[in-house]
Amino acid sequence: MSDAPRDDAVVRKDGDAPAREELRVPVRGGELAVSRWPADDPAAPVALALHGITANGLSWARVAHSLAGRMTLVAPDLRGRGRSGRSPGPYGIAAHADDMAAVVDELGLGQVVLTGHSMGAFTAALAAVRHPHLTTALLLVDGGVGFPVPAGLNPDELLTAVIGPAMRRLSTTFPDREAYRAFWRRHPAFADRWSPWVEAYVQRDLVGEEPELRSACSLEAVRVDGVDQFREEVSGAVRRLPRLPRPAVLLWAERGLMDEPQGLYDERRLAAAGLDRERVRPRLVTGTNHYTILIGDEGARVVAQHLLDAAADPGTDGRVDMSSR
Repeated sequence: MSDAPRDDAVVRKDGDAPAREELRVPVRGGELAVSRWPADDPAAPVALALHGITANGLSWARVAHSLAGRMTLVAPDLRGRGRSGRSPGPYGIAAHADDMAAVVDELGLGQVVLTGHSMGAFTAALAAVRHPHLTTALLLVDGGVGFPVPAGLNPDELLTAVIGPAMRRLSTTFPDREAYRAFWRRHPAFADRWSPWVEAYVQRDLVGEEPELRSACSLEAVRVDGVDQFREEVSGAVRRLPRLPRPAVLLWAERGLMDEPQGLYDERRLAAAGLDRERVRPRLVTGTNHYTILIGDEGARVVAQHLLDAAADPGTDGRVDMSSR
């Protein structure tokens, strides 16, 4: 275990959250960088949190802060991303799901509340299907349920259509960190929403040396994983979930990746998905887009509360309906 790096020192401003630990965890063919924010009580429940397709584990730092030591949060950089960028394939959602089982075993986490954002939500759902003994509850954050995509596109065109500038930046070099910051600050999802949390998250993505900095994300990993999440085995995993002590919850953002009015989900798309509402309960988080539902102040607070509710004794009803807040 290493000391928390500089990026965490930027994030943690007021002492409400525990300091982040960074671990290296062996997985098949390599190792993953894993961030852990420990609870004040070592016996507190644990959430295993999975990030999106071009993201890294620090996308969960704002949620960890909102948990304020009431729950341990463990957030790996998935294979091919962040500080796990050099971990080789095989890629694919099933490979990531199996990596998460290895993380649980290696760290001795026991049963966890499993959560994921965007592609991480698809991975979390498949992990719950493939490794049901690891999971006490499931929280999906703007992902995990298949949605319509444009037809007739090759893989790169499909990914660009779905994730936009996040795909294009993988082939771009940046002369310095300020240029990368400027790239992200122009992103519509973060307009007037920049924060130290966003800063630390995006800076963790950079590797290389000036003047040729680039994203740590493996383009091959993003291509493989991006196409893979549209396969029925992955996109339909929520329909095959084992029966959990509590119904899974899908928190969905009101707006999309570019802060456009059409988000990944709406009532019509959720109805078309054929969800069993007794097993998966959708909750709209108003005023958020695909990114700020996780890394924005209000979105992170809602996610944290749902994690705490999910970890509550299944014999009680601790859930708070945050959908209209």
